[in-house]
Amino acid sequence: MAVDASLPTTIVSAPAAPSSNSANNAGSSKTTGIADNFQTFLTLLTTQLQNQNPLDPLDTNQFTQQLVQFAGVEQQLKTNDSLTSLISLQKTAQSTQALNFVGSSAIVDGSTTNLKSGSATWALGVSKPSAVTVTISNAAGQAVYSGNFSMNAGDHQTFTWDGRGNDGSLWPDGTYTLTATAKDASGQSTAISTEIQGVVDSADLSQDPPLLSIGGQNFTIDKVKKVVGRSSLS
Repeated sequence: MAVDASLPTTIVSAPAAPSSNSANNAGSSKTTGIADNFQTFLTLLTTQLQNQNPLDPLDTNQFTQQLVQFAGVEQQLKTNDSLTSLISLQKTAQSTQALNFVGSSAIVDGSTTNLKSGSATWALGVSKPSAVTVTISNAAGQAVYSGNFSMNAGDHQTFTWDGRGNDGSLWPDGTYTLTATAKDASGQSTAISTEIQGVVDSADLSQDPPLLSIGGQNFTIDKVKKVVGRSSLS
């Protein structure tokens, strides 16, 4: 059993947004269609103006209004195409970012993680020095370990369980949940945060946005609160 209040330097992540090829194709088709109609309209307008009766000239107000409308729609479609391209670039950047997380030790909100090769790690945080009590339960809800220790004020303080119960028996690898309570120096209950710390085992790029697998659970990149670099937890 070990409680380590220090972690390496933080590297923060950021999220991104989706796109689709069908949207790109639809936008391109609309732009092409409006461009063809616009050219046809200009040709028709020019021909009628050239062949109008000088003694009875055409009223060009309606043509002018339509011309302005066509130009506005064409500009809007071009803007939409530009936005679609930007979203596509964002998605590519997000996928690349997700791949870069693989193999790193990350911290996300949560209390359930995997015991793997005799090690399960959580990150705890308290706002003031506290006496902390933790209880670890298996997937069936059975309490397999409980313990008490002191914590200094601060976030992301690691708590590592070696898989041994209070009776010294070694529990098998699997999913375990940690419940924590804290009391300050006067014996009053105080808030304590519980987070998962684990290695990013894989990144599922088929999902939108991509999903990171941490401690047997999936998380989007925006859920990552801290990355502490390459880890030996795996």
